Amino acid sequence: MREAHPKSPGLAVGVDRALVHAFYAKVRLDPLLGPVFNARVADWDAHLSKLCQFWSSVTLLTGRYKGQPMVVHAGLPDIAPSHFDRWLALFAETAGEICPPTVAALFIDRSLRIASSLASGIAAHRGASAASPRAV
Repeated sequence: MREAHPKSPGLAVGVDRALVHAFYAKVRLDPLLGPVFNARVADWDAHLSKLCQFWSSVTLLTGRYKGQPMVVHAGLPDIAPSHFDRWLALFAETAGEICPPTVAALFIDRSLRIASSLASGIAAHRGASAASPRAV
């Protein structure tokens, strides 16, 4: 496994896996998000490992994640803008509870970028225009 890139944005703020685990524990119980995730994730331990690799790549520039999130999410017909808005709100809430303010700000910034990119990609895949998800 690669180490964090010395210029990665997450290195200076001390990124921790606790946020990923706490956030997705909430997602699994959320009335809007839970049914979408729980219907598709059979092995949560494996999925959490993949999500930790994803966030490690996003904030520490480790390159550990090798998936294609756009392909996976574009193929889900029941994802709507309200899902992104809820995901962002829940993510920001969890980051604020788990992380020091500088770490939370880093993760929230990255979550906004990721949600916007995924929402735009899904809309393009569906032949529609997308409004940018918004943090609540």
